[in-house]
Amino acid sequence: MGKALIISSEPELYESTAKLLAPVGHSVSFATDMTHGWDGAIKGRVDAVVVSTKLPDGDGLALLTRLKQLPSNPEVVVVTRKPDQQAAEFALRNGAWDYLVLSSDAAPMAASLDQAIQYREEQAGKTPVKAIKRERIIGNSPTMKACLSLLGQAAASDANVLITGETGTGKELFARAIHTNSPRAQSQGRRSGPRAGNPRAEKNFVVVDCTALPETLVESVLFGHVKGAFTGAEQDHDGLIAQADGGTLFLDEVGELPMATQKAFLRVLQERRYRPVGGKSEKKSNFRLVVATNRDLDEMVHQDTFRKDLLFRLRSLTIELPPLRERPEDLQDLVRHHTRRLCEAYGMEPKRFSPALLDAICGYPWPGNVRELVHSIDAILAVASEDKTLYPKHLPLHIRLQKVYGPSTDQQEAPAPAPSSTSQSLPDFKTRRAQMERRYLEELLALANHNVPKACVISGISRSRLYEMLGKYDLHR
Repeated sequence: MGKALIISSEPELYESTAKLLAPVGHSVSFATDMTHGWDGAIKGRVDAVVVSTKLPDGDGLALLTRLKQLPSNPEVVVVTRKPDQQAAEFALRNGAWDYLVLSSDAAPMAASLDQAIQYREEQAGKTPVKAIKRERIIGNSPTMKACLSLLGQAAASDANVLITGETGTGKELFARAIHTNSPRAQSQGRRSGPRAGNPRAEKNFVVVDCTALPETLVESVLFGHVKGAFTGAEQDHDGLIAQADGGTLFLDEVGELPMATQKAFLRVLQERRYRPVGGKSEKKSNFRLVVATNRDLDEMVHQDTFRKDLLFRLRSLTIELPPLRERPEDLQDLVRHHTRRLCEAYGMEPKRFSPALLDAICGYPWPGNVRELVHSIDAILAVASEDKTLYPKHLPLHIRLQKVYGPSTDQQEAPAPAPSSTSQSLPDFKTRRAQMERRYLEELLALANHNVPKACVISGISRSRLYEMLGKYDLHR
């Protein structure tokens, strides 16, 4: 049977839950605050943890990502007395098993814990999951691990997948990885017929850039056309949907599809049948659909610029990719990987990285995400040429200027002290920056009266990033 830990300031919650779980053999321990709860989770190697959002020494959500990184990887049930939509979204997106609004009845929480422990027992008896081919997806931060877990689930199914995220976060990379890890990829190269002569179709992964579809020829490009269907149609033409038969159809920036095409595509998605422009009969295409967008499709539905019924069909499974600024722990791995890759491509000798360069890169917010980072590394190598070590002087000018004139609020540093006889006692740069970050967070929490949403508004730091920083410095008060 399983071991559960309840982190709550309400003893009666522990007592009633323990009584409900005792008959099925689960043992339950209890902690009244975050500090003792964290110690209990580390020492107890528990299977499941209940953490309350309101604790004497802080918001329990700050413990969530830390708990999920423990070697035992316990399932975490987040409980609250007052529902909060943003908190619920954060919890579920970061791997929580459940998010429950408590009442006087502890039965729902006990049931959720029991199910979580049963799930772990079932997983323990399974064959280890096959390693995912990551397709140049770099990063092992908690948010990326959650996305990769969803990628594996998507690859193992044939459900429609919606990938969301800012420009440059790697949506097409994820789409390709879903296809590469799916059974559909195994059949590539063994096809004949109209797709055999098309290089994109031979890969069995067909990309449709919805922003580049000519408005007057959208349906022809997607569905194909027969000879004579319109002026210039001198022969039959297979559309991209036909080329994706047996493989994966990837609609990039699906929010750009015209409303008329959305209606036509909805039926194709439902029936897997389509009619070429000018054709008299329908054809079949057994494609798997993956779509991506950097737009808010729910808001587009609200504004009547995207069909609600199509959105429901698209998001059978959703993967939301985090911006690079919300996974800073992946930055150095990304820099090293892409520098090595580009050096090999250009025939350059491997480069070394000065600590100052890495600090400057980690201090930049990367609004263009991974795509901007890769382009910047390309520019760095062009400037560095034969230089063996990369320094801040090799960085693009706008990154250097941002460090001088516009550092983000939570990364400002104290002015360098004038040289003196005591300069040898000056802490190293990383230590000083950590001290400044901690002090800033303490002042931020005090100003916001320990209200996390308010602190996010004041600082401009995202909720997930702020929770990570609070956990990093153990700032529970």
